[in-house]
Amino acid sequence: MGTHETAGNPPTRSTRRTFLTASAAATAATIAAPLAATPAAAEEAVAPPGPGHPVTPQPPDPELYALLREVDRDRIEATVRRLAAFGTRHTLSSQDDPVRGIGAARDWIHQQLSGYAAASGGRMTVELQSYVQPPASRIPTPTTITNVVATLRGDATPNRVYVITGHYDSRCTDVMDAVSDAPGADDDASGVAVVMELARVLATRPTEATIVFAAVAGEEQNLYGSTYLAKQLKAAGVDVQGMFSNDIIGSSTADDGTRDPRSVRLFAEGVPTAETPAEASTRQSVGGENDSPSRQLARFVSDVAENGATQMRVRVIYRRDRYLRGSDHISFLREGWPAGRFTEPNEDFAHQHQNVRVVDGVQYGDLPEFCDFDYITRVARVNGATLWSLAQAPGTPKGVTIVTTNLTNDTTLRWQRGSEPDLAGYEVVWRETTAAEWQKVLPVGDVTEVTIDLSKDNVFFGVRAVDRDGHRSPVAFPRPGS
Repeated sequence: MGTHETAGNPPTRSTRRTFLTASAAATAATIAAPLAATPAAAEEAVAPPGPGHPVTPQPPDPELYALLREVDRDRIEATVRRLAAFGTRHTLSSQDDPVRGIGAARDWIHQQLSGYAAASGGRMTVELQSYVQPPASRIPTPTTITNVVATLRGDATPNRVYVITGHYDSRCTDVMDAVSDAPGADDDASGVAVVMELARVLATRPTEATIVFAAVAGEEQNLYGSTYLAKQLKAAGVDVQGMFSNDIIGSSTADDGTRDPRSVRLFAEGVPTAETPAEASTRQSVGGENDSPSRQLARFVSDVAENGATQMRVRVIYRRDRYLRGSDHISFLREGWPAGRFTEPNEDFAHQHQNVRVVDGVQYGDLPEFCDFDYITRVARVNGATLWSLAQAPGTPKGVTIVTTNLTNDTTLRWQRGSEPDLAGYEVVWRETTAAEWQKVLPVGDVTEVTIDLSKDNVFFGVRAVDRDGHRSPVAFPRPGS
């Protein structure tokens, strides 16, 4: 346990304009829940002078602790081994062989998720989401691509959606070889195992927002399944406020034998993939290269999932994915949604995209024996803490702007009030332009406008929502407006 955040005192220096009314200040005092510091917080530089209090992480509540304790390491191992036992799950492999190939894997995943849904009291539904992919890159003939999708409908704001995926297709050395063994234990039975285990654990728990658990196909061929899933959600008008791909999260051991069992990489882009020329022009004028929705989502993950309950460090990597490579979160970035990719700290390429063989006494191939199931379990807890915290908190504030109608040395922020029934109010966060993380927070109450005695020229601002239980949303980065 460490320091705690409270509603606190007003700014120590005089202000040109009062940024909180008395009633707003009273409301702010009721919503400022205590937050426990983590070792990561101790590593941050001393917060700068100015209004507010140092930002501290959001600690797990008792419900989250209970949820994370239910994540079952043995079930995760059994899932990885069962998926590897299908021999190959190549997208072009058999769709109707009952024991080998992608069709057998698809049916088994569907059966398992359907069993979890049966315990959900009707909140979770499971579907086989299929389409026929015409000939294209790495698809020589028309091929059915099928995602297995479990949807846990939220009780309060069901159109607000968070998505977690792992891809259940696999490959060997030749990406077009649909016959040779391709057990795909790390890439990506590990990710599918996390998705399935969290679907099991969360199925019996009501959530405020909707969570989509998807085992997608066609990733190795060109992100086909996730692209289709994202486009279907877009066409349905779903408000996807966060997405995570879990791809290659099975091992903590590097190719030189060194181990890093307590960290996971989270790739999060800076400049948005779907940024328009007009948005690029605005970004160049105001800054924000480090403030994309995906970066705010990554900061949220560190805030809620890097603690004693997960026993993990989240290493946020400032790029969209690994060098010249990509995974299923890119399909969601293309639709303009915040998304990131979890992956292990170091990759061993002898056990990834390789035919199963022994050369000079060295075993190659993506086999279960090279997975670290304790590590996968901890990554599952990072995902579980993230999804639960997102789905129980208010949504990310919308319509957040910095008023720019007049040149002033203070800053006025405006936003739209959310519709959550347990919404208690808002907090403004800010940091120096050279800081990577938010440094100060000001509870401002249940208002939609606030003026702060800090120059927008010198710091970055953000706004996040808070509910009555102290759950906080990801931060929204403001745009210039009126």
